[in-house]
Amino acid sequence: MKVFGKNYRASWMVVRGGRAIVKVIDQPLLPHRFAIKDLRTHLDTAEAIRDMTIRGAGTIGAVAGFGLAQACLEAPDEPAAFWSFVRAAYDTLDKTRPTANDLKHNLDRVVMRIAGLPPARAKRAAVAEANAISDWYARVGEQIARHGLRLIKNGTRMLTHCNAGWLALQEWGSAPAPAYLAHRKGRKVFVWVDETRPRCQGANLTSWEMMQEGVPHAIIADNAAGFFMRRGEVDVVITGADRIAANGDTANKVGTYERAVLARENGIPFYIAAPTSTIDINCRGGDDIPIEERSHDEVLFVTGRDERGGLQRVRVSPKGAPARNPAFDVTPARYITGIITERGIIPARRAAIAKLFQ
Repeated sequence: MKVFGKNYRASWMVVRGGRAIVKVIDQPLLPHRFAIKDLRTHLDTAEAIRDMTIRGAGTIGAVAGFGLAQACLEAPDEPAAFWSFVRAAYDTLDKTRPTANDLKHNLDRVVMRIAGLPPARAKRAAVAEANAISDWYARVGEQIARHGLRLIKNGTRMLTHCNAGWLALQEWGSAPAPAYLAHRKGRKVFVWVDETRPRCQGANLTSWEMMQEGVPHAIIADNAAGFFMRRGEVDVVITGADRIAANGDTANKVGTYERAVLARENGIPFYIAAPTSTIDINCRGGDDIPIEERSHDEVLFVTGRDERGGLQRVRVSPKGAPARNPAFDVTPARYITGIITERGIIPARRAAIAKLFQ
């Protein structure tokens, strides 16, 4: 995807002199400033996942793979010490974000690739596997765009929630990807972009991506989605996912469940777009998905650019007021029309999901 006319991925890795630097687009600075941040150790990379310097299930997964490859390069060459170091790094990275399935999926993918290898070969193999993971996300994002394209007719008005674009999946993204492709093919498409409180990933990130692509859109307050649905101004809802259970229940940014219920009430198809790496076949249903709860300050304060151009953090609540801040909610499978994967659009049903892994 392009930023100011130049192609970027959300993250990538540079290896020099036996060490790796993970380079990421610093997402909290957007849309006011575009900057690349260097993560020089696996601990830096773990912190960048934890503090949401990067976010989005696919990009979290890719960066986790990079982080474990960094750890392999940082580890001692003596075999016992090497594996002890790598195991500790695995645990550190695994504990950064609990909800997104792609994180552990890709840590395990790197571990499987290096298992049984001597340290020198394991280091090379870890780097190769981490880069392969990143390339895989780039391919599947485009495949999701092509499968989802049939949902975006000329004149379609789509609504999305949070950011599941290329910032969240290395390239192309998941939920907005069909709209990007439709726009590139000359179809008229319009996207309603939920602001997505409390961190405003829709207003800050999805809108910024849409502007880079030139896709017509409008940011709306989270509680305005039902207004436009009832007026007949939304034709389809497509969101991303952070974890999909074996029965089709799906965890995504908090507020997604409300969109699904509103869509059902108004006769609007509701789709989830995600790569198969987001599916956790060992998770029986939505009640088994761990839901991260983040700092209350994300609800009590907002950050933005003031009239002088500076970034300011301001309180929007009474001093001392309590808050709750679940980062995700679960949409039951019965509200989901289908899941757009790199292998096609499937029903949100246990049998259809199981078939993907046969």
